[in-house]
Amino acid sequence: MTALPPAGRRIEEPIRTAELVGVLSLATDLGTGQPLEHALRTAVLAVRLGELAGASAEELADTYYVALLHAAGCTSNSHEATQLFGEDIMHRAAFFLIDPADPDQVLAFYRTHLGPGRPTEVRERMIEAALSDPARARESFAAMCEVAQRFARWLELGPGVGVALEFVFARWDGNGPPGGVGGDELPLPARLLHIARDYSLFLSAAGADDARTVLERRAGAAYDPRLAELAVRHFRAVCGGLDDARMWEHALESEPFPQVTLSGAGIEAGFAAFAALTGLKSPWFREHSTAVADLAEAAAWRLGLPAESVAFLRRAALAADLGRVGVSNAIWEKPGPLGFGEWERVRLHPYFTERAFAQSQALAPIGLLAGGHHERLDGSGYHRGLHGSGLEPVGRILAAADCYTALRAVRPYRPALEPAAAERELRREVEEGRLDAAAVDAVLAAAGHRVPRRQRDLPAGLTRRELEVLLALVVGHSNQAIADDLGISAKTVGHHVEHVYRKAGVRSRAAATVWAFEHDLVRGP
Repeated sequence: MTALPPAGRRIEEPIRTAELVGVLSLATDLGTGQPLEHALRTAVLAVRLGELAGASAEELADTYYVALLHAAGCTSNSHEATQLFGEDIMHRAAFFLIDPADPDQVLAFYRTHLGPGRPTEVRERMIEAALSDPARARESFAAMCEVAQRFARWLELGPGVGVALEFVFARWDGNGPPGGVGGDELPLPARLLHIARDYSLFLSAAGADDARTVLERRAGAAYDPRLAELAVRHFRAVCGGLDDARMWEHALESEPFPQVTLSGAGIEAGFAAFAALTGLKSPWFREHSTAVADLAEAAAWRLGLPAESVAFLRRAALAADLGRVGVSNAIWEKPGPLGFGEWERVRLHPYFTERAFAQSQALAPIGLLAGGHHERLDGSGYHRGLHGSGLEPVGRILAAADCYTALRAVRPYRPALEPAAAERELRREVEEGRLDAAAVDAVLAAAGHRVPRRQRDLPAGLTRRELEVLLALVVGHSNQAIADDLGISAKTVGHHVEHVYRKAGVRSRAAATVWAFEHDLVRGP
């Protein structure tokens, strides 16, 4: 893990908007149950189809970003959707494959997905209520569009992008939200999106032949018939040469010129969008990412980190929980203990965060730090299981800030901890070798706690007890002698010795002794 951007690149350097929005699109694919190439491929297909249709340069640029952002509001109703469908991801994937203007398909969708696990009579009432109140679904779609529109403004994209995002769920025949708008009243980027999006969906779900059949069957209803005819006639040309393994490169290469970039406040707004996407996922998360970022930033200043590291840390903190979007709210909002499989899904969310950034050379280092926010000094964290020597100061601060912020917030399975209780929990994490003492002190001080000045900061996250054990090793005491002297069991001493070796990066008492001399520990703290 790295505390700074790659050598030769400074934190304030511009970033291609396509890369930042591309990361956001990967997260929305996770949140809608789609393959991770879906939004990227949609952008490529939409631009290619737009070129065939004779779209202007401005229309092509708008089309590109409308395609990448079309699902950016996917978390806006995740909590409500979970109450109806029992989860907030897989039913979305199923819905995208039906024709919402076909009552039979809508009814079949509700019968399959609405109210799982509830008594039959309850499910029937829920289905009847959903069918009799289509305005509720329209409001949900409108909210998703509105969120995407706001993100487009944050990212300094042109007004045409925002206008077209109003019509993500519209139809050529006017039977989609917002109601009554169809035909040539729909912006060209929106009409191109409708075809390219479904093109991509059905290529993944059913293959090329079925994708072509869907375009033919829905032409003149869901789709602009002229564009649908072009897409079918030039099917091979539109989707030719695409390699799913290189979809990131395909998408970046497809951005119409001139390529646009973000700098300064624009980049910060992009990372704020990551935090907002996560915060919308559940009421329990609304302020978590921004609170972690504020706390980590303040702690980093207290520890005297350089400005570049502080800015880098803040961005990583805002993005750290982006991977939560890929884990169902059925898990995040469960009021009781999680099962084994549920915990394994939870442990994946920092991995999802890291991988969303991994394709971008400019942003991958931030993803690497963001993906490490649940790592612990003793190797008990996730997803990599890093040990002390693999965690740099910014990573230790992020872990402590995330932990404290979570403890101070209400969760479905427990109330928020009072400040004193949260401090005790963090102190226990330090004593047991999981969190860094200096990072915890800085976080607590930044959160308003009175933190006494420490006698001395110990290297590699060594705890006071581990230092006592190390100094006893240096003078040649056996494990049993150390145990007798400290009033603990020889087995516990053995655990402390293992922790010392791991943190110091040594394999023997002799090397541990040399390490103690190297860090001027032999004379005591």
